[in-house]
Amino acid sequence: MTPERFETLAEAYGGDVARWPAAERDAAAALMAARSAWARGVLGRAGELDGLLAAFEAPRPRADLAERIAATGPRSRAPRWRAWLVPAAMGAGLAAACAAGVLTGSQLGAPGLARPDGEALVTAVDGDDYALDLDEDA
Repeated sequence: MTPERFETLAEAYGGDVARWPAAERDAAAALMAARSAWARGVLGRAGELDGLLAAFEAPRPRADLAERIAATGPRSRAPRWRAWLVPAAMGAGLAAACAAGVLTGSQLGAPGLARPDGEALVTAVDGDDYALDLDEDA
């Protein structure tokens, strides 16, 4: 373990090596044995920060904080008629689509679009020159 890695771990996990990752503890112990005075200084500084953080008490909010926050929020609500407008519009759109489908289907089967005698518009295709023989009435 390098001294820089030791300092990084002390800053991240604190002055108590027992809180460090288990994989790093043996290497830290070897570095502490080799450079004990330096390691004690690094761990001492990290321990001071640990003590300050442990002594810090987060401020508690006053009991009326939630009421004050709610009082500063917007007061207007959407009108009640908007609650049913979107579902009603979706229903009307679906009904219109269904009506259009019924009308289209009924018009496709209307007698005016098909020939009354059932003949097709194209009556023959000659295989040699691909000429179309069309009915004279068409």
